[in-house]
Amino acid sequence: MLTGRPTARRRARLLIPLALLVAWLGLGGAFGPYAGRLSEVATNDRAAFLPRSAESTEVARLGQEFQTPATLPVIVVWESRTGAVDAGQRAAAEDVLRAAATVPGATGRVSPALTAADGRALQGVVQFRSDLGRQTGDSVRAVRALAEQVPDTEVGLAGPAAVAADLGRAFAGIDGLLLGVALGVVLLILLAVYRSVLLPLLVILGAVFALATACALVYLLADHGLVRVDGQVQGLLSILVIGAATDYGLLLSARFREELHLHGDRFAAMRTAWRQSVEPIAASGATVALGLLVLLLSDLTNNRALGPVGAIGIGCAVVSALTFLPAALTLLGRTAYWPARPAADGRAPVHAVWQRVAALVGRRPRTTWAASLAVLAALAAFAPALDSGGVPQSELFVKPQPSADGQRLLSAHFAGGAGNPAVVLAAAGHAGAVTAAAAVPGTAGVRPYTGGAPGAAPRTVDGRVRLDVTLADPADSDEAIATVRRLREAVHAVPGGEALVGGYTAQQYDTRVTAERDRSLIMPAVLLCVLAVLVLLLRSLLAPVLLAATVALSYLATLGVSAVVFPHVLGFTATDPSVPLYGFVFLVALGVDYNIFLMTRVREEALRVGTREGVLRGLTATGGVITSAGVVLAATFAALSVIPLAFLAQIAFIVAFGVLLDTLLVRSLLVPALVRDLGDRVWWPARVRPATERAAVPEQVGERV
Repeated sequence: MLTGRPTARRRARLLIPLALLVAWLGLGGAFGPYAGRLSEVATNDRAAFLPRSAESTEVARLGQEFQTPATLPVIVVWESRTGAVDAGQRAAAEDVLRAAATVPGATGRVSPALTAADGRALQGVVQFRSDLGRQTGDSVRAVRALAEQVPDTEVGLAGPAAVAADLGRAFAGIDGLLLGVALGVVLLILLAVYRSVLLPLLVILGAVFALATACALVYLLADHGLVRVDGQVQGLLSILVIGAATDYGLLLSARFREELHLHGDRFAAMRTAWRQSVEPIAASGATVALGLLVLLLSDLTNNRALGPVGAIGIGCAVVSALTFLPAALTLLGRTAYWPARPAADGRAPVHAVWQRVAALVGRRPRTTWAASLAVLAALAAFAPALDSGGVPQSELFVKPQPSADGQRLLSAHFAGGAGNPAVVLAAAGHAGAVTAAAAVPGTAGVRPYTGGAPGAAPRTVDGRVRLDVTLADPADSDEAIATVRRLREAVHAVPGGEALVGGYTAQQYDTRVTAERDRSLIMPAVLLCVLAVLVLLLRSLLAPVLLAATVALSYLATLGVSAVVFPHVLGFTATDPSVPLYGFVFLVALGVDYNIFLMTRVREEALRVGTREGVLRGLTATGGVITSAGVVLAATFAALSVIPLAFLAQIAFIVAFGVLLDTLLVRSLLVPALVRDLGDRVWWPARVRPATERAAVPEQVGERV
C-alpha cells in the first residue's frame, strides 16, 4: 500500500461521521426556517395564563356566550389639558368613537363618551374581535390615530386590547433579536475562553441544528393542536436549547481534547470521549426533560405548555451533542482546536487554577464546606421577603408602554377598577338578590350587562345574567383582590343564585392561589425526578440526597438575592406568581447538570485512586468546563432581558445569577469539600473500590464494584 493513502479500514471509519454530518446538514437546511416560524402558530391571548379549573376561568368561558362574537375591548381615555371637558371636546370624542366602529377588526359596537366625575376626562369603549391575533396592534394604533384628533386632550388607551397590542410588540423580536443576541453572546464567550476559532463555531452550529429540529417538531405539533405555544414558551425554548446544547457540547469537546493528549489516534480519542460523556449527557438531558414534564401537573395553561415543548428541545440538544458534534470533531481531529492544537504527549492537560482550588479543598474540606453553607444560608434568609403575589399591570413591561400610560390616565379620573370590572354570572331568577349582595365594601357600582344598547333590558343567556361590578381600587391592587374575595363570599351565599365571580382581578387572585398550589405539588415532584436520575447514575443513595440538597439551598439563596435586587435595584415591586416555580425547575434541573458532570468524573477517578483523591482529580479535570458552561448558560438566559417583559426579565436574573452561584460556589467548593470530607461513605450503600484495592484483593464471585 502506498504511503499516505488511507487504508480501507480508515476509509470505513470515516463513513459514519461523514454520514452523520451530511444528515445533520440536511436536517439543518430543511428545518432551519422553522426557527423563525413558531410565531405563526403561537397565541398570546390572556387565556394562556389562566388556571384551567378556577372560577374566573369558568366565568371567562361562559361569559363569551354573552357577546356574539367574543370581543376584546379597548378603553379610550381623553384628559382635557384646559381643565374641564368642554362641549367641543365631547362632540369630537363622540365622532371619534363612531369612526372607530369602522376600524378593521372592530365589531361595530362602541360606547358613548362618558364624562368623569371630576369633569376633566372622557372615556369610551371600542370592541374588537377576539380572534384578531397579531392584527390587534394595527387596529389599536388606528384607534389611537383617530382619538388624537380630539383637540387639547391627552389620549390614553387601556384595556385588554391595548395590553394585547403591547404584548404583540414585545414578542415581535423573539424570532430574530432574542436568537441573535443569545447566539452572539455565546460565541463571544467561547472565543474568549477557548481561544479557538473552529470549536466555538462547531458548538454553536450544533446548537442551531438542535434548535431548528426542535422548532420544526414543535411547529408540527402546534399546527395540529397537540401542543400550545405562546411568545413566552417560544422564547424559553430557544434559550433552553441553545444553553443545553452548548453545555453538552462543551463537556464532550473538553473530554475529546483531553483524550487527544493521551491518544495519537483521533478515532480512539473520540471513542473514549464519547463513551465517558454519553452517560452524564444523557442523564443530564433526562433530568432537565423530566423536570420540565413535571410542569404538566400545573393547572396553568402556559406552564403546562412549556413542559412538552421544553422536553422536546432538550431531547434535540442531547441528540445533536452526541451525534453531530462527535462527527464534526472526529473529522477535524486536532484541527478543531486550532490554533491551540492538543499534542499527543501522553499527559492530561494541566489546569493550574483548578489545581489550586483542589488543593484548597484538599487541605481544609470541613472549613470550606462550612463557609460555603454559611454564605448560602445567609442569602437564603432573605427568600421569604420575595413577593410573588403578582405583577401590577403597570409593571408588566420593563419599559413604559402605551397600555400602562392609558391605565394611569383611566385610574386618575375614573373609579380605580373602571374598564376592568369584576364579572358576576348569576341565575336570572335571582339577579336582584345577587345584585344587592354584590354591593360589598370596595365596590363602586353594579350594573347588568345589556349588550351595549342604551336602555336595553339585561341580556339573558341559558338562564344566566351578567353583572359588571366596578371596583373602587385599581384592578391589579391587593385592595381590589380583597374586594373580590368579599364579593365571592357575598354572592355565593345567595340561595339559588348560582353566582360565579370572574374578571381581571379574580383571574389575578385565582392565578396566585393556583401558583401556590403548583409550587407545593411540582417542586417536590421535580426533586424526586432529580433524585431518581442521580441514584441510577451514581449507584448511591447518600450522594444524590446531598447533591439535591445543595441545589435546593442554592435556589433559596438565589431567591434571597432576588428579594433584595428586584425592588431595590431593578424596580420590581413584586414578581409574577409563576416566577419562583420556573426558577426552581430551571435551577434545580440545570444545576444538577453540573453535579452530574462533576460526580461522574469523580466516580471514574475514585475507581482508580479512591474517593478522597478522586474528588480532587475530578474537580481539577472538570472545573474549567463546568465554569465555562455555567457562564455560557447564565449569559444565554440573561439574553431573555432583551424582551421587555417583567416576567422574562425576572426569570433571566434568577436563572443567570443562580447558575453562576451554583457553578462558582456550590460545584467548585461546597460539593467537592463535602465529598472529600465524607470519603467513601458518600457512595453509601454501594462501595467504590479503587483499582489498587481490587488488585490486592481478588474479587469474589458476584461482587460488584
